[in-house]
Amino acid sequence: MENVSIRDFYKSIMGDGAYQLDYFLEGSTSKDMGHFNVFDTAKFYFSGNKKPAMTYNRRLYYKISLIKGKNLVEYADKSVMIEKQGILFATPKIPYRYTPQAREQSGFFCVFTKEFLSKSKTGFILDDLPIYQPTSDFVYQLSDEQYHEMEVIFRKMDSELSSDYAYKYDLLRTYVLELIHTGQKLKPIEGLQTSSNAAGRIFSLFVELLERQYPVESNSQVIQLKAPLDFAHALGIHVNHLNKVLKETTGRSTTEIIHGRIAEEAKILLRQTQWNVSEIAYSLGFDEVAHFSNFFKKHTDMSPLKYRN
Repeated sequence: MENVSIRDFYKSIMGDGAYQLDYFLEGSTSKDMGHFNVFDTAKFYFSGNKKPAMTYNRRLYYKISLIKGKNLVEYADKSVMIEKQGILFATPKIPYRYTPQAREQSGFFCVFTKEFLSKSKTGFILDDLPIYQPTSDFVYQLSDEQYHEMEVIFRKMDSELSSDYAYKYDLLRTYVLELIHTGQKLKPIEGLQTSSNAAGRIFSLFVELLERQYPVESNSQVIQLKAPLDFAHALGIHVNHLNKVLKETTGRSTTEIIHGRIAEEAKILLRQTQWNVSEIAYSLGFDEVAHFSNFFKKHTDMSPLKYRN
């Protein structure tokens, strides 16, 4: 699972034109207004090309996708099928992918950064909205009437973005907020019966996130995911569900697995480096050497120095 930035997104779509990327982003992004863009799906995937399947990654930007066509969406511990048409509200909090199940695909999607909406005069915090919570059902089926209402908003955004209206970005923020508030009133799509696949995916992603932090190769490197809640937030699921999946899969709790891996890395660093104990403790996420020493002794029945010697 990769972290995909807004720059990575444009690299993937500009291909040979990626050399223009810096110029494009500098011209359309600033600290004052953030970044926003909107795309017509049918024009975006031109010449009859089949819409590609997305990889299961974390996008470090926000995306609202109005989807017309059958698609399988997988996120957190859920798999849902958009049978005909739907809308997806993607957040950096939730890794996801969707896979087209039919060749014919149309609709719109917009991408924007957190800074873009933070300039809204409503004073709200984007991540406080229910639709952008890690436990949100962020995929919704749409009736023909609902789809048409959403499509009208996207067409307005598409038209406004290319206008020379001095306050167009204020207007675009209003359109995005209208989509969000409309989405929060929708009924989520019922999940498919694929709990075993979802559990397997969660387990695999948890292991990948855990192992990505190791080996610790520098005493200035500090592991960032140290507690079950850290991993649950990274995976976009509730911590209780993560613990349930790992307990059923491995027979061990999330905490036991995390602590076991930290203890193994501590042994490696004590054996294979000349770092002092405080440097090792710092790299493994302990604020106090005493806490690290107590942790290590609990897992090995000896102090760090005794183990090293």
